[in-house]
Amino acid sequence: MPQGRSSLGSAESFMNQAAFISFNGTLYPENQPCLPTTDRGFLFGDGLFETMRVSQGTVPLLERHYQRFTHGCQVLRSPLPDFDILHDAIKAILEANHLQEGSLRLSFSRGPGPRGLSLPPHPSPSLLLTTAPIPQSHPTPIRLALSHQHRRDERSILCRVKSLNALPAILARMDAQERGADDALMLNYKGTIAEASSATFLTYWKGSYLTPPLEDGALPGVSRARLLEKGLCYEHTLAPDMIQNVEGAWLITALSVTPIASIDTYPIPLRTDMTETLRDILYGAP
Repeated sequence: MPQGRSSLGSAESFMNQAAFISFNGTLYPENQPCLPTTDRGFLFGDGLFETMRVSQGTVPLLERHYQRFTHGCQVLRSPLPDFDILHDAIKAILEANHLQEGSLRLSFSRGPGPRGLSLPPHPSPSLLLTTAPIPQSHPTPIRLALSHQHRRDERSILCRVKSLNALPAILARMDAQERGADDALMLNYKGTIAEASSATFLTYWKGSYLTPPLEDGALPGVSRARLLEKGLCYEHTLAPDMIQNVEGAWLITALSVTPIASIDTYPIPLRTDMTETLRDILYGAP
């Protein structure tokens, strides 16, 4: 295993310094290999990830992400990193990279294992933390295409976790881009809307903000949960033919609110006032 970092020289900003990653609690230069070639996350996608917003040098919604991460570890029947150890590792990498505003990705796997699918008798999980700045400008409106071939399986428990294996979403986005769109709006096997390839789908329809329920294949997003808790949106099964009459639509993540300009051939009204309100609600005080 390569040697980790013990000290850090001065730097003007995250953008012009050599960034660091954290692997199992030790800091390394981001271009220094540290992941074992037998890691099950790399070989099989046997793991989870979380993407979190960094604000004023901290992760304000860390406990919410950790709750979802805990559930994911329970589903995968994988050991769970201690919260205090994770908190200390996050604090160290944010300080090392001088990151005040940006994003933090947690990638977690069951760790190294034998060849094949057999589980290691005594798992030693891998925990990788990486950071990135957030663009200064807000996302511009995007075009979506309905994905009929690659779907969210609402019957699977894996719909409830952020798995390292994202092949259906990747293929759905590729197909959408080949059709001239920016991203895919994925259906479930019942034929109703689940979510985009990597974001919660939110729409304004007949005077209410609506989002697909978890039972329809939506991931339990952290930003999604906050809107529901505040009573600002409601779960509702969304049929594709409702798209013709929506009065606004957005993709919601932990990092951004992106307005939707069209879905397939249907233009969507751009509600700038609503977009700004959603951003204020989600990225202000938790």
